[in-house]
Amino acid sequence: NLGQCPKRGMSRMLSFQGARREDVASMTSSTRSLSSSSLDGSGSLDGQSLPVGLCTPKRRLVRQPSSSRNLSPVASPHYRRQASTPSNRSRSNSRGRDTIDPFSHDQLHVLHRAASNSSSRSGSSSSMPFDSLSQAENRLKSVTKSIGRRIPKTPSRILDAPELVDDYYLNLVSWSESNVLAVALGQCVYLWEAETGNIKHLLTLHEDTDFVTSVSWVREKGNSHYIAIGTNHNMVQLWDSEAERRLRTLDGHSARVGAMSWNQHWLSSGGRDSLIVQHDVRSRNHVVSTYVGHTQEVCGLKWNDEGTTLASGGNENLLCLWDASMSQRRRNNGQRPFDSSSLGPRLALTQHKAAVKALAWCPFHRGLLASGGGTADRTIKFWNTNSGAVLNSIDTGSQVCSILWSKHQRELCSSHGFSENQLILWKYPTMTKIQEFKGHTARVLHMDQSPDGGCVVSAAADETLRFWDVFGSPPSEQKKVDLS
Repeated sequence: NLGQCPKRGMSRMLSFQGARREDVASMTSSTRSLSSSSLDGSGSLDGQSLPVGLCTPKRRLVRQPSSSRNLSPVASPHYRRQASTPSNRSRSNSRGRDTIDPFSHDQLHVLHRAASNSSSRSGSSSSMPFDSLSQAENRLKSVTKSIGRRIPKTPSRILDAPELVDDYYLNLVSWSESNVLAVALGQCVYLWEAETGNIKHLLTLHEDTDFVTSVSWVREKGNSHYIAIGTNHNMVQLWDSEAERRLRTLDGHSARVGAMSWNQHWLSSGGRDSLIVQHDVRSRNHVVSTYVGHTQEVCGLKWNDEGTTLASGGNENLLCLWDASMSQRRRNNGQRPFDSSSLGPRLALTQHKAAVKALAWCPFHRGLLASGGGTADRTIKFWNTNSGAVLNSIDTGSQVCSILWSKHQRELCSSHGFSENQLILWKYPTMTKIQEFKGHTARVLHMDQSPDGGCVVSAAADETLRFWDVFGSPPSEQKKVDLS
């Protein structure tokens, strides 16, 4: 009953739930931009905490007509900057060979630059000029062809997400193992059932200054209907989505809880108070330990698949690694757990130059972690978490908001902020761009993927959710399709 749904969230989401790929062109004719200042993890905001008053979810968007953009990599602004003209060549030669090229990872630009250098060395008397643009296009086509599947450039579905809080430090989307997507919109949490398309309202926070700051489903099969809800009022609520009731409330923080990650029955929560609290949700005295290592807000948390190492990212540009053995409860004749305020990280990595929110553990290489930095950093770094060594660092050219690894391909997808607000699919380990996905008109703050690993949902500050067929069907499903 839409009349019973709080505010306008349910009706607006339902109005878009049937949108398919063929409807995207008409939907994107009107776009939105923020009329208020955004809480960006960028520039001066990346390195300092913001007052709670700035984080209220009551924001409104002003609709503006959008201009069409050419999605071809050859016509992108980054490539046009590198256009090969005699004047540009002379300027680039005068800069020296030690100049760092932020687009050196771009396959098109690398080929184009190599062609320019080759033609300049051969001189104007060369009888067979090297067509660098054609070679670059052919190489990009061959990369796409080698993937062995068709990757749609447009979203398969769009859902409206009114009052999605535009805050880089929050985590407002989570997709469960039972194929239910949870989305936090202001003071409410909605559940979208992917199989049926039904939308259900789970909860509403009633205090005016309170709103949802993070959501996270239990990853353990059999318990995937339980969800943790972090709030602006320092609390974590545990809910049973099937019974639609709150089970308990967990304390332990003195500021909002913006990041959470499950490890079986253990819940790790990170807050603006710079603390990471380990909860045992089975126990009455749920606070097992507290990790102290960050000095500003914790905005990224992720346990590895084995449950042995926790990665955390903070607004002070730190990436910390913690061992699960540090969370063991130590009892003294049944008394309260030991004082763990002195526990520090196993490794504190300082190579990022902005807030570290995007964290993703590699599913096919144990101990490999990918992390992304804010606007002042713009890089995706790959880490050997055993030694803390940086294996590779790629300058993406814009703020990195989220990273996802493919579950069945050696690929990863990243979401970005200004200026393109796009998703990028990368081939690992060469880090060649396979494809860019454009359509959002504001920074893409959150991503998650379906249980089968084929579909990726992106949530952006333009108050929309878009579903992309990024990684394709699992190999088992592809075989079934071929047989049929």
